[in-house]
Amino acid sequence: MTEFILDLIQSWGYLGIAILMFLENVFPPIPSEVIMGLGGVMVGQGRFDYWTLVTVAVIGTTLGNWVWYWIGRWFGYERLKPLVDRFGRWLTLDWDEVEKMHDWFLKYGSGIVFVCRFLPIARTMISLPAGMVGMNQLKFLLWTAAGSTIWIAALAGAGSWFGRQFHEVERFIGPVALVAIGSIILLYVYRVVTWKPKAPRQD
Repeated sequence: MTEFILDLIQSWGYLGIAILMFLENVFPPIPSEVIMGLGGVMVGQGRFDYWTLVTVAVIGTTLGNWVWYWIGRWFGYERLKPLVDRFGRWLTLDWDEVEKMHDWFLKYGSGIVFVCRFLPIARTMISLPAGMVGMNQLKFLLWTAAGSTIWIAALAGAGSWFGRQFHEVERFIGPVALVAIGSIILLYVYRVVTWKPKAPRQD
């Protein structure tokens, strides 16, 4: 995966970064930490401009999240219940939790979208409930872009610093990517194994 990321960045430049960040949000778990880390390294080595890199990455990220927003909007909130009832273990959710998230979104949707931009997996999947509850599109895009700008700027800045310090930092990115993806998979497996459905509420 790291070689694919490197090849695309080197061949397509800024457009490659935008495409990768779009894909990272549509098909997780391609890690943004690796994409922007490598982009930042190239900034440190003088091959990219920092703010141009951040801008194209934010555009790619926002468009990727917009895809999930529209999937959620098309699917709708009510049609989710049969899936949760049937596949709750694999989703590690039960319907009570979905209803709580629905209520939180109605009250604090903008803040939730913003904060989740800093959380692994959630930064992509939060777009689905945003669409399901019909969150205002403009607010969704603005808060997604705002949170993404901070996260991406930080990653690119860290990569730029390493790029100035260590000329062969690219060869360390592969193991970092494997650890990041492995951690996400292990966390999901742990949640599936330990998940227990809650007793239904008595009305």
